[in-house]
Amino acid sequence: MATSTSLAAALPSRLTSPGHRGALSWATSSARPHPARAVSSGGPRCRLVVTCNAQAAAPMSIGQGTPVRPTSVLVVGATGTLGRQVVRRALDEGYDVRCLVRPRPAPADFLRDWGATVVNADLSKPETIPATLVGVHTVIDCATGRPEEPIRTVDWEGKVALIQCAKAMGIQKYVFYSIHNCDKHPEVPLMEIKYCTERFIQDTGLDYTIIRLCGFMQGLIGQYAVPILEEKSVWGTDAPTRIAYMDTQDVARLTFVALRNEKASKKLLTFAGPRAWTTQEVITLCERLAGQDANVTTVPVAVLRFTRQLTRFFQWTNDVADRLAFSEVLSSDTVFSAPMNETYQLLGVEAKDILTLEKYLQDYFSNILKKLKGLKAQSKQSDIYF
Repeated sequence: MATSTSLAAALPSRLTSPGHRGALSWATSSARPHPARAVSSGGPRCRLVVTCNAQAAAPMSIGQGTPVRPTSVLVVGATGTLGRQVVRRALDEGYDVRCLVRPRPAPADFLRDWGATVVNADLSKPETIPATLVGVHTVIDCATGRPEEPIRTVDWEGKVALIQCAKAMGIQKYVFYSIHNCDKHPEVPLMEIKYCTERFIQDTGLDYTIIRLCGFMQGLIGQYAVPILEEKSVWGTDAPTRIAYMDTQDVARLTFVALRNEKASKKLLTFAGPRAWTTQEVITLCERLAGQDANVTTVPVAVLRFTRQLTRFFQWTNDVADRLAFSEVLSSDTVFSAPMNETYQLLGVEAKDILTLEKYLQDYFSNILKKLKGLKAQSKQSDIYF
């Protein structure tokens, strides 16, 4: 592992020079780029290309320093829906957790309160990355770009810089979260980027575990549960898409089971919930648990397609079109699920220990309705009459 004094000299110059970033481009031809420079190695062709000098692409050896403890973990994207659960699980299991967080007006104090160390860096600024990796054994990459950012800035360019730094600095393990079936949808920029990142990690020679996810239960609260309780519109589509949602706490727990299991080394795993649900089934479940009907506004898939095509005409709306492309896939006749029997067997996990969507939403509505009932009772007690 590098010491801080030798680090700058060992890393590729393009990662240590402020403001200097590697050249990345979209391949425009169907020919596969040079394998040493591009994301490629079997399977569907990846059109994303990394062009970097030989020094940056080749494996590097760095002078030996203080041995790194296997319990030292860097969580990238630690403030996100999944990232914060990964941090909590790691701390609960006794890991020494460091969180890479962008400089922000509102500091991530809750991570420090939990017992984690917070370091500031920005994946879109590669020169800020190396210092965060000193003394780290395992990187767990939960990061993704913000909605207002171009998809490539963090999810491709930033990830390439992070992975190259991890390789150069001798990181022992890299965990990457991807999207189920990302290899089957090259027309969707976010899914293509996820697939290309998978291939890039595999080509580096790092010890990795790639985990493809289908959907988070937590996302359903803001999308369906809260609007139903507040008697606001619930947005859905007329497509029969089915998604096997999983609780992020289960994702985090299974991640660390995989991290300790040598059989999961250099494996691509898919985590899926116990059952795949359509949008209408989720809404019906929420209605039953809330005890009230939903005001459903249906958006036809054809409207999403038309909107996506329209936004392609204007340069400043290209990123909107990219995200609509992902929405279109989520609203198509697709099943985001996968058999989990082999994964459970590999990890030594029982299927009965995975939280079901029914139980998750039941607990949520039970707690919320109990609080609302308490607030109403308190309000009545405090009424003053003249």
